[in-house]
Amino acid sequence: MGEMVHFRSNGKDASGYLALPKDKGPAVVVIQEWWGLVPHIKKVADRFSNEGFVALAPDLYHGKTTKSPDEAGKLMMSLGVDDAEKDLRGAIHYLLANPKTSSNKVGTVGFCMGGALSLFAASKNPEAGACVVFYGGHPNVKPDIKNLKAPVLGLYAEKDTSVTPDVVRQLEKDLKANGKRAEMHIYPGAQHAFFNDERPEVYDGKAAADAWKKTIEFLRRELRQKG
Repeated sequence: MGEMVHFRSNGKDASGYLALPKDKGPAVVVIQEWWGLVPHIKKVADRFSNEGFVALAPDLYHGKTTKSPDEAGKLMMSLGVDDAEKDLRGAIHYLLANPKTSSNKVGTVGFCMGGALSLFAASKNPEAGACVVFYGGHPNVKPDIKNLKAPVLGLYAEKDTSVTPDVVRQLEKDLKANGKRAEMHIYPGAQHAFFNDERPEVYDGKAAADAWKKTIEFLRRELRQKG
């Protein structure tokens, strides 16, 4: 449904998968897992366009993808966080300039590594008007919570061994202590990556459906129309 497009990132060329709705709509940046810009993430962008959003999934690995957890870990750890943020900033500006975009602000939605980057990008860019975090975690990503303007929707798994419920509760505490709006959900019995329907060993259809419903409602509510 979508297509690969190019946009500027700190004076350099970056690319991503763009999925457009039939009519104008609010814009979202869809941020990849540690596997790269794989077909699953492109499908998620397509799902957003079907819901009326202008969706762009930037290619943070610049052409590299993998199915190997070991290789994915290496790619994630070699990713320069500041470089990734510049790509995400470029994606936000590209979306705001797109004639299909109807919103004043852009939503950020990320999964796993991308979930951490979703919060990071939202904390660095005032143009972010809503932030969705699916079980986000990355040891090198430290969001600037005090600078965050966007409300946060967090979607997590009870059985996640990397982003544990304790980690989630601490993040929620930190956000609210800084006066930020945050809504956190921890799905009972679900595992990390429960939203990824191409990984049957962890996919949880019930949790995924509820998380998607909450995501769409949150983004529609928070992303205002252009005046």
